Amino acid sequence: MNLPELPRIDRRTAIKWIATASASLALAPHWTAAAEDGAAVVFANGYGTDPDLTKTYKPGDIWPLTLNPAQRQTVATLCDVIIPADATSPSASAVGVHDFIDEWISAPYPNNVQDRGVILAGITWLEAESQKRFGLNFVNAINRQKTAICDDICFEEKAKPEFKTAAKFFARFRNLTAGGFYTTPEGMKDIGYVGNVPLAKFEGPPLELIKKLGLA
Repeated sequence: MNLPELPRIDRRTAIKWIATASASLALAPHWTAAAEDGAAVVFANGYGTDPDLTKTYKPGDIWPLTLNPAQRQTVATLCDVIIPADATSPSASAVGVHDFIDEWISAPYPNNVQDRGVILAGITWLEAESQKRFGLNFVNAINRQKTAICDDICFEEKAKPEFKTAAKFFARFRNLTAGGFYTTPEGMKDIGYVGNVPLAKFEGPPLELIKKLGLA
């Protein structure tokens, strides 16, 4: 089954998103491993300057993107297994989290290079596992089939020995998906975050909090 090409968000937005999400992802457990499939790159002389976020970029500028169309479909599909649409918010792919992950693993920074190997190897495993179990690409599997695979790898501590490596991939992918989604306006609204909103009047902290701190 041929699927339509997914639309892309603009690159300047995606790269700004990396900068925003990096802070939240730094707080999440981070699994590092030797990069695979040619993803290990040695930056002996550094990796150059950071992108100028006042400019507009087009495909091919800054750093080349990693995922091919089929891999983008797989990433978008897995994002939506992790964060599907519900009554209060859109799915992860609807806000472009798959593009965020593509930019993340394409960036030349050391941690991103490590993640690139993890994610690429995981995507390859996911597709092979879906073919082995169901004779279908992961993208074309029905929801219960996708869930069945993810259930085997969603908890590293409980995963069977043959799924341990895939579980490490899933843990990192889940962190990237959550870190990306919950730094979008839609994601912040979903968890009730109200920062960065101008107030008509600043009333200070609640009196109950001031009393609790012994300041009143």
